[in-house]
Amino acid sequence: MSTYLDSLFGLKRKTAVVIGGTGELCGAIADGLARAGAEVILVGRNEERARARLDKIAESGGRGYFLGCDVTSKPELESLLGTILDRSGKCEILVNGAGVNSPTPFLDVPEEEYDRIFAANTRAVFFTCQVFGSYFIDYNIPASIINIGSMSGLIPLSRVFTYSMTKAAVHNLTKNLAREWAPHKIRVNTIVPGFFPAEQNRKVLTEDRVAAIMRHTPMARFGESEELVGAALLLASEKAGSFITGAELIVDGGYAAMTI
Repeated sequence: MSTYLDSLFGLKRKTAVVIGGTGELCGAIADGLARAGAEVILVGRNEERARARLDKIAESGGRGYFLGCDVTSKPELESLLGTILDRSGKCEILVNGAGVNSPTPFLDVPEEEYDRIFAANTRAVFFTCQVFGSYFIDYNIPASIINIGSMSGLIPLSRVFTYSMTKAAVHNLTKNLAREWAPHKIRVNTIVPGFFPAEQNRKVLTEDRVAAIMRHTPMARFGESEELVGAALLLASEKAGSFITGAELIVDGGYAAMTI
């Protein structure tokens, strides 16, 4: 059985770049990809968190390293890709998971906050896909791109207007790229987490909001970061996920299924 599962989900000899891998959710995904055999490159700004995650990856026999990068800058992304190719020789898996949020009421959102959230959540994904997608196409590399979306990108959620707009854009971009790049054997999908407490959303998880979330979630709890790993392995796998592209894989404890 283990041999069969490894043939489906194993990522030996694969290289995975995890943008936002220093955070809680994408850090767990990076750990899972490494456990499945991939060399993992954590990309972010917090080297201390990256070191802690890499130590955990190494303890389980995984391999990886950290690279700092401002992922809102296309020149820095191009330099990042060059460094990865110099060090690892290739890349087949890309996870786009950098993100920021804010609870500012709609009428009070200042321009600088709007620009900051769009830069981190949308501009970064757009240009990362552009830079790495060009490499995949130019070198004829079958690849998997996994963008991290949000329930707020699918259905209206209060208090996170700018964030919701950015995630809706990510969902739209994912489907467009999936359609355009399918002939190149590049699969592009979105993982859609439900409510997972993480750095970017803790400030909006007030007591009344938590109660409302629990009422709307059939499983009546928050997700744990490790519960995103299975979805990531499915989408990253060249075999298990071979016919999946343009999908929105929802991991939400039933939140999207709840009506009245």
